[in-house]
Amino acid sequence: MRTASQDEACEVPCVHPEAVTRVRAALPDAPCVEEASALLKVVADPTRLRLLSALNTEELCVCDLAAVVGISESAVSHQLRLLRAHRLVTFRKQGRVVYYRLLDQHVTSLIGSAIDHARE
Repeated sequence: MRTASQDEACEVPCVHPEAVTRVRAALPDAPCVEEASALLKVVADPTRLRLLSALNTEELCVCDLAAVVGISESAVSHQLRLLRAHRLVTFRKQGRVVYYRLLDQHVTSLIGSAIDHARE
């Protein structure tokens, strides 16, 4: 009897050198892979993902983010520092209030795609 893992593997060992060459050439370099991996680890935290999801809707101040996510303003500020350090969010000051938003379209797409994928 065949197992599921046997059904998922090639029945005949073969290597397609042209395909291997094309794919190797297209792979990102090691520093890029390390940075992308670190970014995904930051996004993988549920609290940070909720913050990013909230900011994917609109920019919010720390107080509003705390109310949306249900954690303290201090905890939100701590998470936002980490998200800023990984270039996921940015901010603007209006008087004494600081508003946060996703840094750019790449982050918006990343968060939107992750949430859409999870909903399907």
